[in-house]
Formats: sequence, structure tokens, C-alpha cells
Amino acid sequence: MKVTLACIAAAALALPATAAARDSLGIFEGWGAFRDDRPLRCFAIAEPVRPGKGAWRPFAAVAHWPGRGARNQVNIRLSRALAPGAQVTLGIGERNFAMVAGGADAWAPDARTDAAIVAAMRSGSLMSISAQAASGGRFTDSYRLRGAATAIDAAALGCARRR
Repeated sequence: MKVTLACIAAAALALPATAAARDSLGIFEGWGAFRDDRPLRCFAIAEPVRPGKGAWRPFAAVAHWPGRGARNQVNIRLSRALAPGAQVTLGIGERNFAMVAGGADAWAPDARTDAAIVAAMRSGSLMSISAQAASGGRFTDSYRLRGAATAIDAAALGCARRR
């Protein structure tokens, strides 16, 4: 299944939009890279293989916030709301990462884990995140990683030029 430009753009719009402008930095396979001006942030983003038809659009993003000194922050909007206290696990190849989660979002617990996830994304082909849904049962959202490394690099460069 090929992800279209419209799907990637829709996923980018799912991010909180307090920005004055959103610029496209490029589309790379199933991943897009974008820059917001205010506050300055750049991010790579993709939709899962099967986005579903829920109340919101799930996505995986890797963001750079120069004003906060933050790079390669991983954020995933899950396709379903989480059960209270649900453990969320992100898997890439043989690596598994415990995530911090709340509502329908998951993040790496610290900058070191962000860096490890991004490194695994660069060499992996598929990323999956699993958790217990608030409605019951486990679910998994999967992302193809082809194009992710290039989109992450484009996002980093997009903010580096604007400092």
C-alpha cells in the first residue's frame, strides 16, 4: 500500500497547529517532513499501515524544537485510547522500547531512548506499537520505515537553517 501525499499532509495537520505557517520540506516514501514557524519546530511524520476510522488520525512523528533545545523527540498518536495504566511497547526489529503514555499518545521516557528509537528506525523496515485499549483487548499500530531516515534528516535540516 503506497501512502499518498494527501494522507501524509492530513497526518501533519493532526499535530497541534499553533503555528503561523506550515511548510512542506518533502515527501519521502510514506514519510513527510514539515516545518512550523511559530513556534519553530520541524518534524517527520507518517500514518500507520492501517490508519483506521477512529475519532482522530493516528501518526508517528519525530520532532525538532530548536527553541527548547530538543532534537529527535518521538511522539506517537495511537489509533485507540489507552486503558488506564496500560503498558505501551514500541518494537523495531529485535529492539523493544517501553514508552510513556497517556490518553492516546506515547513518548519515549527520555532523550537517550529517543536517540535509540531513531537509530533503530534508520535501520529498520517496520515499527509497531502495542498496548491495551480502553475499550478492551490489545491492539497494534504498524508503520513502514522506508523513507523515515530521509524525512527525519530533512526535518533536522529544516530547523538548522532557521536558527
